[in-house]
Amino acid sequence: MISIIDYKAGNLKSVERAVNKLGFPCKITQKQDEILNSERIIFPGVGAAGKATEDLRQLGLDQILLQSFKQGKPILGICLGAQIILDKSEENNAICLGLIKGNVIRFPSPLLSPEKKRLKIPHMGWNGVKLLKEHPVLKDLKEEDEFYFVHSYYTLPASEKDIIGMTNHGIDFSSIIGHKNLIATQFHPEKSGPAGLSILKNFCLWSGTDVE
Repeated sequence: MISIIDYKAGNLKSVERAVNKLGFPCKITQKQDEILNSERIIFPGVGAAGKATEDLRQLGLDQILLQSFKQGKPILGICLGAQIILDKSEENNAICLGLIKGNVIRFPSPLLSPEKKRLKIPHMGWNGVKLLKEHPVLKDLKEEDEFYFVHSYYTLPASEKDIIGMTNHGIDFSSIIGHKNLIATQFHPEKSGPAGLSILKNFCLWSGTDVE
């Protein structure tokens, strides 16, 4: 069973539908025992970092995520779930989970293209990812694949070793990060067509032990 963590941060049903479409059993839950007993965890999220981290702590799910990470359970973070696994976010000055060392930064304003055209914040829509290293969850991706983004903040891991993929929106930013049994995407794989479903499928089959 795959647990999709419910911490009032939305976007859960679309993830559930995508995983079910792939044929894998999953459950939206905030029950600690169900999450601890699951084989894998998907940690999605839409909203603000401050409220999300507050709700996680009130539900005791911050410690459940930390315990699951230390146990080596495969974890996939999505969007806000990819941000609050770091130490701190500039959004609400939120103290986050610290599963990966680093911070979450707001896009600079004004944000300009190479042609000096003003770009919109939030970064919303389809964009590509340049992979910096191989990863089992990303094994079938192609250079031309694009993914759906909606965000005003981006992840900045302390170690470059934790950056797996980069995207450009005025600046280059890390759009896929990971460490040991944890991988996280700033984009929404469940809304990114066949390429996104490929990521979800690979995660649902990943042991979490194939990379250091």
